[in-house]
Amino acid sequence: MKSQKMHENELLKLIGKGETQGIEFKESLNLKDEIGKEVSAFSNTNPGIILVGVKDTKEVVGAQVGKKTVRNLANYIKTHTDNPILPEIFVEKIEGKKIVVIDVKESPEKPVFFKGKAYKRVGDSSHKLSASEIRKLAKESTKAYWDEQICEASLEDIDWNFVKEFFIPRYESLTEREITGSKKELLEALECIKNNKPTNAGILLFGKDPQKFFMNSYIALARYKGKREGIERLDYKEFTGNLFQQIDNCDKYIKEHAAIMSRLLPHRVEREDIPEYCWFSIRELVTNAVCHRDYSDQGSKVIVKIFDDRIEYYNPGGLPLGITPENIIEKQYSRNPIIAKVLAKVKYIEELGEGWNKIIDEHKAHPLKPKLPKIKADKYSVLVFLYSTKEKFEKGRVEPNERQKKAIEYTRNKGKITNAEYQKINKTTKKTATRDLQDLVRREILIKVGRTGKGVYYVLNPAFKGDIRGHKGT
Repeated sequence: MKSQKMHENELLKLIGKGETQGIEFKESLNLKDEIGKEVSAFSNTNPGIILVGVKDTKEVVGAQVGKKTVRNLANYIKTHTDNPILPEIFVEKIEGKKIVVIDVKESPEKPVFFKGKAYKRVGDSSHKLSASEIRKLAKESTKAYWDEQICEASLEDIDWNFVKEFFIPRYESLTEREITGSKKELLEALECIKNNKPTNAGILLFGKDPQKFFMNSYIALARYKGKREGIERLDYKEFTGNLFQQIDNCDKYIKEHAAIMSRLLPHRVEREDIPEYCWFSIRELVTNAVCHRDYSDQGSKVIVKIFDDRIEYYNPGGLPLGITPENIIEKQYSRNPIIAKVLAKVKYIEELGEGWNKIIDEHKAHPLKPKLPKIKADKYSVLVFLYSTKEKFEKGRVEPNERQKKAIEYTRNKGKITNAEYQKINKTTKKTATRDLQDLVRREILIKVGRTGKGVYYVLNPAFKGDIRGHKGT
């Protein structure tokens, strides 16, 4: 059950339903042992939310909350649960009264005891597990997820500056809540640190050098000329670092090398820029491959192949039992639940299985109606095909956009143009300037001089005679 950014109206709707299989009310923070019992029950049965400051009758009475209330409650729960549980706890207001929201996830390691006793959730109440139920639960949950296992690393292998400078500001901005604990406590709450050691998820998400511990935990990308391998490989890249960096850098590279069509619509003055691929889909499929691959198999890696007519995303680890290419939109799964949870916290991946729905919706809304993505899977791997609309570009008006036309004229007059000059004459961003200039290079209208840095500039291709519409439409 999703509690992130839960505001007053959402809470009132929850309270209006009364206590259920996933919702429990507690009148006061003084009932710490009662709260601990419910934490055990939800951990052993299903995710749940405990609202403190609400009576069983649905009356909101509020809770007495001090500066250390959340931290003290979290420590109390952690100290008295086995396996230790660190639920997400935060304070919200209803009609001016503070209530404490405790979000408990179902634990992959069961049973979870509170003060030596284990509980289960049955309907709107919690009950103590019998000895036979405890044995059965322990037997069923002996296999822990790979990403929650403790890594052979130390806390010194965590990139604490990345946590501070990148993750925390983004987390606070998106959740609209300030993190009050330390960086270590945050990673403990996210299950990226256990028993004072990083978990596998912790190293992959926040490690200084994840490949030191998992050598094939990176993205390999190959870009080909034509529609199949073996003709000519134009480029090869390896995106390493933590998972956030891999996703960002791979996504950026693909988009920088995607073609853009500019067309004039009869009812609009400005031209419309249309990418050959659906923009959201590019990133979502990169993220899915990274998030759901089988990291226990270090004999393989995530592979992205770019052809003239498609992008292929390969990741090790097949679809789990019950999930097929046909029902993947309706059903959801996560091979690495901690990685998925952390990525979802900062909107790197869609929650509740919404990613595939958005991919399909984006394809249906694309002006050139691209072919829907295709999935091939077996028990060892998943391969996703994302199809280009480039061949449909010829049916539109394949010509540079207004920014590019202005740059072509500028280059013709000045002899060359830089990225900074492109930004200045078009009053646009560096990202847009880079994309537009790369598109002109692909069309063989401009030639890039220099490799990287401020020394790079562009000149007109001598073969370009000024016939914009007829020249190398991408």
